[in-house]
Amino acid sequence: MEDELIQAAQEACKFSYSPYSNFSVGAAILTEDDQIFTGTNVENASLGLTMCAERVAVFNALSHGHRKFKLLAVYTPTDIPVYPCGACLQVISEFCDNLTIIIAWKRGKLRTTLNTLLTHPFRGEA
Repeated sequence: MEDELIQAAQEACKFSYSPYSNFSVGAAILTEDDQIFTGTNVENASLGLTMCAERVAVFNALSHGHRKFKLLAVYTPTDIPVYPCGACLQVISEFCDNLTIIIAWKRGKLRTTLNTLLTHPFRGEA
């Protein structure tokens, strides 16, 4: 399933709309019932309105009624690994206590976890 998820992220990366950074990213998230939802980064001239691939994948799954996830793959066509940003990690933490995240790039892949990358998520509790 891991390789299938990486392939889905690679395919999603092809649809990146990144005319400002020329930096494409693809993501694929696996739901609890083994469905895959993808996303790619979508930039905007007003950079604050840009949406990362990871959030697009999560929002895609959420908009189809899924709230529990098992695995996330993020792919960049780079020579080094690229990790999800803090905003994406925070959004993911809303739905997962500790998700396994696969970071894939041209020359390899590695596995990490949400808790490793985001040690103190905001929980909205006093």
